[in-house]
Amino acid sequence: MDINSFPDHILEIIFSHLDLYTLGNCLLVCKKWYKCLNNNENNDIWLMHCKKKLADGLISSDLLSSVPTYKMKLRAHYYAWNPNDCSRNIYTKFSDFTLHRNPIAQSTDACRGKIGFRHGRHAWEVIWEGPLGTVAVIGIATKEASLVNQGYVALLGMDENSWGWNLVDNSLLHNGDAQGNYPLPNNAPKYQVGERIRVILDCDDNTISFEKNYEFLGVAFRGLPDKRLYPAVSAVYGNTEVSIVYLGPPLDG
Repeated sequence: MDINSFPDHILEIIFSHLDLYTLGNCLLVCKKWYKCLNNNENNDIWLMHCKKKLADGLISSDLLSSVPTYKMKLRAHYYAWNPNDCSRNIYTKFSDFTLHRNPIAQSTDACRGKIGFRHGRHAWEVIWEGPLGTVAVIGIATKEASLVNQGYVALLGMDENSWGWNLVDNSLLHNGDAQGNYPLPNNAPKYQVGERIRVILDCDDNTISFEKNYEFLGVAFRGLPDKRLYPAVSAVYGNTEVSIVYLGPPLDG
């Protein structure tokens, strides 16, 4: 019997047992397989892979509520925090979606995402789920940016390899200098723990912007270099936690 004649639900069962690399090759075989894999991001194929990769309870958790399909949740996992690219004082949990900073005195600690970007437009959410402390910075960094520094400092934005928004005082930071207030209006509301900040990186226009509560806050940095840029945060407060959820290309409007 020709496998192309199998009904979709049988194909889904077969595909659910294949690894993601093989599934990528299956997309190229024929239109029927492509349709089976791509037209329904909530089918058993993506559910099975989510169950293999995501910690118990994460699939239906509020943390991943902004990525509604199984395929999007799985993709977000592959773009989450990198447990091998962070300060020694940080570890990741919940399938790498959340980082935890240990209570180490006189240290500022940072973490990068697993995947960096050099082309296209990308959006992800950052949720600060513990106290901010004296400095709490979100933004982007190259691979050359430092991940740990003595004292309590704005590590993200300290040198030419990182760009950050300090949520504590609403300042923009790059190359060790304050780049002005952000958002632009005076007396802009301060970040409240638990709010979702949407980061929008446009590698085609070389800009990074932020949204809060679905309000576009404006372009934060222009003229970003033609280098691979990674989601990043730096924190100083002991036992604070920061989560990341990759969303994909931003929706305009």
